[in-house]
Amino acid sequence: MHIPESLQDLADSEAVQFLKRPKTIARILAGVFSLIIFSSLLTDGYQNKTDSSQLLCVLNSSNTACSFSAGAGLLAFLSCLGFLALDAHQSRLASTRFKTAFQLLDFILAVLWTGVWFVGFCFLANQWQHSPPKEFLLGSSSAKAAITFAFFSILVWIFQAYLALQDLQHDTPVPYKRSLDEGGVVLTSLSPPLAASPVSTPATGPNNLSYASSTPSPYLTTPKAPRLAMMPDN
Repeated sequence: MHIPESLQDLADSEAVQFLKRPKTIARILAGVFSLIIFSSLLTDGYQNKTDSSQLLCVLNSSNTACSFSAGAGLLAFLSCLGFLALDAHQSRLASTRFKTAFQLLDFILAVLWTGVWFVGFCFLANQWQHSPPKEFLLGSSSAKAAITFAFFSILVWIFQAYLALQDLQHDTPVPYKRSLDEGGVVLTSLSPPLAASPVSTPATGPNNLSYASSTPSPYLTTPKAPRLAMMPDN
């Protein structure tokens, strides 16, 4: 295990850089908010009235409201932990298809949890509004905390959906992607051929010299060597 020697090495470590990412911060906040909702309703969300020993939900005596919020908080907390673990190993994923599927799942779940907490906030606020005042001696602070952090969870999950959509748009592989060299070859092969330029015949005249080869004239004969004749002896 590598131990950083200075504060600068600690700040540049992979763990600190991972914790400084906006997506990591959003997941941690969403997990903390979900844990607050779950724990507050599970501990003080069920109280008994002064004239009865039966435990009822402090939100208008609706056990559905407390059960729904506590269950959603627990599942959202586990979801945040799971995606944090996947984010920590995302850089080690070699398969592009798996990475794209993970980002798509992240976006879908973020949108889904946004809708769940929106419905949960409206439901909890409505039940608290119809709750009789001072019906329970305890539990009002837990109900208010659950309603408040349910509203904050909507904002955090919207932000997570936005970050997941950005990652999905930036990292989606482009089919039939070519390199610059291959693109240059394709453009060259698809470009129309250049028109053949007419061959200009050099003008002939007394003042122009032509280097074109021509056939020798039939009237020009090569000089013959003189023949040696034998002279008779006298």
